[in-house]
Amino acid sequence: MPRQALRITEIFHSLQGESRSAGFPTVFVRLTGCPLRCGYCDTTYAFSGGNLMSQQQVLAQVGEFQARYVCVTGGEPLAQRACPDLLRALCDAGYRVSLETSGAMDISNVDARVSRVVDIKTPGSGEMHRNRYQDLAGLTPRDQIKFVICDRTDYQWARMKCNELNLLALTPDVLFSPSYTELSGNQLADWILEDRLEVRLQLQLHKTLWGEASGR
Repeated sequence: MPRQALRITEIFHSLQGESRSAGFPTVFVRLTGCPLRCGYCDTTYAFSGGNLMSQQQVLAQVGEFQARYVCVTGGEPLAQRACPDLLRALCDAGYRVSLETSGAMDISNVDARVSRVVDIKTPGSGEMHRNRYQDLAGLTPRDQIKFVICDRTDYQWARMKCNELNLLALTPDVLFSPSYTELSGNQLADWILEDRLEVRLQLQLHKTLWGEASGR
């Protein structure tokens, strides 16, 4: 594969359903492939297949939508070596760029202009052993941390990690998101309020609008 070539599952225009830019019209660039197998994954179709595209082809297709925000996601986008170059090129083109990453890949070579949305995998994900805690110290207020919560055990574990790792000192946006099919948003909201946690409840806006089957 050429150095700047990327394997792309899809590029589409929708509303951002998660993170601090939720609600903004956004172009999503979904890269193919992921080394993780989280139990709640809703994009398993991105594990394989896709089409090989050059960086310039990706930029040209993104530009057709005339949007200000671009989200590079997956799969796990950083599993492709050309991803950091794409992120840099999108920033150079003037977009407000975010990266959704599993927390299992090195994020140190991601352009500082990118808002990195870094997962911390909970016990319920089945991939907790993949967390790269050593990368968290390099986060800035531009970045975001996300926990997908499957049940009460996950919630208590995530609460413990917030304290143990002093996550709110790294970024004001620590996101607690209920696993769509496993935990209700109102239950998670109740737990957050009971414990006076200074975290942000995140619901998947795109699923509220278009349902579980929609990746957008």
